Amino acid sequence: MNLCIRDARVRLAGEPLARDVAVDAGTRTLAWDGRTRAVAELAWQPPVAGAVYGVLFNDADALAALGGAVDAPPYRAPPRAPILYAKPRNTRVAYGAPIVVPAGVPELAMGACLGIVIGRTACRVPAADALAFVAGYTVANDVCVPHTDFHRPMVRYRCRDGFCPLGPWVLAARHVADPDALDLAVEIDGVVVQRANTRTYVRKAAQLIADVTEFMTLAPGDVLLTGVPAGAPHARAGQHMTITIAGVGTLANRLVAAGAAR
Repeated sequence: MNLCIRDARVRLAGEPLARDVAVDAGTRTLAWDGRTRAVAELAWQPPVAGAVYGVLFNDADALAALGGAVDAPPYRAPPRAPILYAKPRNTRVAYGAPIVVPAGVPELAMGACLGIVIGRTACRVPAADALAFVAGYTVANDVCVPHTDFHRPMVRYRCRDGFCPLGPWVLAARHVADPDALDLAVEIDGVVVQRANTRTYVRKAAQLIADVTEFMTLAPGDVLLTGVPAGAPHARAGQHMTITIAGVGTLANRLVAAGAAR
């Protein structure tokens, strides 16, 4: 088998169940039942159905960019545990779905990050064992309205409809040798506007799972968004954006103005 062909799980529009397929992240194609199709030719559903959680301050450069603000009230120190927030069901959209820019908001921040998809119930998991609880990985865009209040992630900024594109697929975990060494690239209208790597995460994938499951249980299908790199680019209605995580996949969506035809 071609070394670029890897196992993944997808959910296509109009199909009630997920299906297992062979994918090629480089050529952006997938194959099943003897047929090969381009990602852009298909209509998609989000590839996960569980709860989705984001985490603040998990990128070292983003944390450093805050400077002395992390020592200001109310916390007066850098975080010692993951600062989580939920991306509820209404935020989830698939590859190709529009990202709606709310009225009165000129731009949105594009939060490129790796999504860790849990494969079996995880409670108080030691870091040494944590990656064994991972079913796979997906590409995520943790969209938000740009804001300066970082201590309390506000629902109105992060939880608008369509503010968590995911996909196009969940790549099987065995194909990702090191989730802490993956290149990310963001393009807006075909121009690369950000490059990053998961090596800058404060809590690596295994430690993040361990720290979160110390106080809450993660169920199969739940997703941990590993953190947004420093300098998240902004995009406005009418622009097309893609996030590529090397070897995992490419997520593409267009921004549209509120009220525009979809």
